[in-house]
Amino acid sequence: MFRTVCSVLALSVATLAAPAFAQATAPAVAPAQSEDARLAAFFQAAFLETARLSPETLSQLGMKERYDELGDYSQAGQMKALAVSEAQLARTKREFDPAKLSPGSGLSFDLFGRGVATQKMQLKWYWQAYAVTSGGSALDQIPVLLINTHKVDSVADAEAYVSRLKAVERVAGEVSDDIDQRTAKGFLPPAFVFGRVIPDARTQIKGAPFDSGPDHALWADFKTKVAALKTDDATKTRLLAAGEAALKGEWKRGYERYLVSLDAMSKRATTVNGVWALPQGDAFYADQVAFFTTTKLTPEQIHQTGLSEVARIRGEMEVIKAKVGFKGTLEQFFAFVKTDPKTHYPNTDAGKQQYLADAKKIIADYMAVAGKQFSTLPKQALEVRAVEPFREKTASTAFYNPGAPDGSRPGIFYVNLADMTQVQKVQLPAIAYHEGAPGHHFQIARSQEQTDLPMFRRLSYYGAYTEGWGLYAEKLGKEAGFYQDPYDDFGRLSLEIWRAVRLVVDTGIHAKHWSRDKAIAYMHDNTLNSDLDTAREIDRYFTSPGQATSYKIGQLKILELRAKAQKALGPKFDIRAFHETVLAAGALPLDVLETRVDAYIEGAK
Repeated sequence: MFRTVCSVLALSVATLAAPAFAQATAPAVAPAQSEDARLAAFFQAAFLETARLSPETLSQLGMKERYDELGDYSQAGQMKALAVSEAQLARTKREFDPAKLSPGSGLSFDLFGRGVATQKMQLKWYWQAYAVTSGGSALDQIPVLLINTHKVDSVADAEAYVSRLKAVERVAGEVSDDIDQRTAKGFLPPAFVFGRVIPDARTQIKGAPFDSGPDHALWADFKTKVAALKTDDATKTRLLAAGEAALKGEWKRGYERYLVSLDAMSKRATTVNGVWALPQGDAFYADQVAFFTTTKLTPEQIHQTGLSEVARIRGEMEVIKAKVGFKGTLEQFFAFVKTDPKTHYPNTDAGKQQYLADAKKIIADYMAVAGKQFSTLPKQALEVRAVEPFREKTASTAFYNPGAPDGSRPGIFYVNLADMTQVQKVQLPAIAYHEGAPGHHFQIARSQEQTDLPMFRRLSYYGAYTEGWGLYAEKLGKEAGFYQDPYDDFGRLSLEIWRAVRLVVDTGIHAKHWSRDKAIAYMHDNTLNSDLDTAREIDRYFTSPGQATSYKIGQLKILELRAKAQKALGPKFDIRAFHETVLAAGALPLDVLETRVDAYIEGAK
């Protein structure tokens, strides 16, 4: 899973370094230039104007502008961002003639308009979109930003770090005020979220320097970064004192305020329902499904597709069950695989390190043969890391964090190893292909490195495309000659059926009023997922309506387009050319992707 946010800019902008913006501050384009060149210059400037609204975004882009600040976390901040986007869109309509644009620039023109429309749609549902989910709240991203993104190359950078620690009191106040308003209005998340979110929030004020325990992750990070500075000891002592004071002062007060709001909301949030229970919940869900799938499919159509795919994949699983000689039902085979000690790593630090080592080897082995399936490989490095302990309760099972194309930050394949008894060894290959190579890393890094595209397209997000590619990539490992062990191939199918189950349970929860117990039971009966992962996943679907439908819908479309190209081109079909067609234009809505593949087919003929 690529970590998702329903804002195109906030979602994926976390990845490019400052050199990519060189053109954004260039003077106005001379009228004599082509319409394409004028539009490209406008898009660069517009992107930077939007990015400058968020200090976090600028840091994620490798820029040290507003480096000592945090952004606006209020509804008013989102409304301001929308106003900027709408003004930019009005300018494109006023200043550019689509008829004079090349096909590529014309597509960018259209996609820019779609992006603003999406931003407007999401803000319309501001109150329905949960502020607190099974994955936490907006506040939970700040520690991750400071540890993973805020570089300390100078004394000024360290001082900026301290300023951001202090700013958490204001940010936590904005987040808390918003939670309080939602509590008063009755826009409450399912009750179960607080069992994860509150403990994780409490860990943010535990450990040194708050108490005598081990160093808090941020305190350890800040001490390490200050120690590495080339400055005198007195300055380092001053910086550490300032950091400690900020953590014990503004940071701690901010989280204490936040915990009060979470506690108050938890007392009101006593039910567990899909978003159908919210005001205009059905309309909200329909919009989320349309956003994540980029299709006009109804929840009922998606539900039926899920049921059909579950039945098909169960048939393939039966073949493997027979191949390994297991006597019993498929459900009994699930239970056997889940409980067989051979399918688990030791629940120790050594077991965690072995998992990480195996994941790295799987990716390295694929990279050795990737040239047979891809004509262009990403330049970015790819790392495998365990999720940090301070966010293990709210983090997903596995996810991808984009890197920077200049190499200053690698792409990261994160895995949640909080409880190794819940980790399925047979699922590791498919997870590594999905989150790493040739999945999210190939797709997202490839998009970032497309310097011929406007920045907003290089960083754009379309759920069905992004997650569909990740799921599609899982089988590319099989086509490349891996999954030789039938149990590994069963693990691959277990991940595919998991995504098919998502179509059933997501629509079941939000359109058919399924209970949490019913959704958990359906996933338990049809997947290899551990009990912990099943509960964690179902809870994610409850609080991120529609997102879980993107994987299978996107994969099915990519497979459909590939089959279409193979049938039309016959011996002329080249898998590398097909993959280049899919990836080279960045993330796209599925209808636009289909148009692009159709053009590739005609050109190849």
